[in-house]
Amino acid sequence: MSVAPSPDQVYERATAEGRRRLSLSTLDQVSTGFIAGVTIIFGIVALGAVEALVAPRFGSGVGGLAGALAFAIGVVFLVVGRSELFTEDFFDPVAAAIEKRGRRTWGRLMRLWGITLVMNLVGGALLVALLTVDGALPEGAAHALSRVAEEIAGKSWSATLVRAVLAGALITLLSYMLNAVDTVAARILVAYLVGFFLALGPFDHVVVSALHLLFGIWLDGAVGYAALAANLGLSTLGNLLGGLLLVTLTHTAQVKS
Repeated sequence: MSVAPSPDQVYERATAEGRRRLSLSTLDQVSTGFIAGVTIIFGIVALGAVEALVAPRFGSGVGGLAGALAFAIGVVFLVVGRSELFTEDFFDPVAAAIEKRGRRTWGRLMRLWGITLVMNLVGGALLVALLTVDGALPEGAAHALSRVAEEIAGKSWSATLVRAVLAGALITLLSYMLNAVDTVAARILVAYLVGFFLALGPFDHVVVSALHLLFGIWLDGAVGYAALAANLGLSTLGNLLGGLLLVTLTHTAQVKS
């Protein structure tokens, strides 16, 4: 019977993985971020397609629950495929940067964040452009995705910021938990549960929300580019605050103390 790793062991694993990510070439970081943006779109489309099938018969509440269950598949694809969303680079690379220190290491971290975020959005936007071609989405999915975009855009700036803080903490917690498990099955289960909660709960992940809004803009103009820009800024800030302050630095303090 395997024994769960201690916090020190989890942190050591995170540091090793963080060093690997920081040492990746620019091409590796570009391709990894691009693939992650493409991959998460499958979860978003699954959410829209399943909700469109379930909601008319069982109501919007059950439809939303079913859509969240479907979206979680996209997060599993991310974890098993070893591609990373922007927020997945908050725990491991930061742990490595704290251990190594030095201006050059922190510069590499900033570069990793910038490249990953941009390429997540570029990869996702490319697939959104393809899927907004008339008839490409399953019947009813376009309406469901536009409704989600309107809900995201309709939040106040304070609500968006709080939701983004929670999302940053949740996905950074996913990174931590992935270092605490040893089997592929356990990684899949953790990724699926976090993906389900991300879609169901009060969260604004900068990449996921931005791509939802892009669907709303390109499908039927349900939202505008101003809403996309505002959400990008608030969600990026909130994700950073939640991921770094609520999870990364607290677990670092746990180990260092």
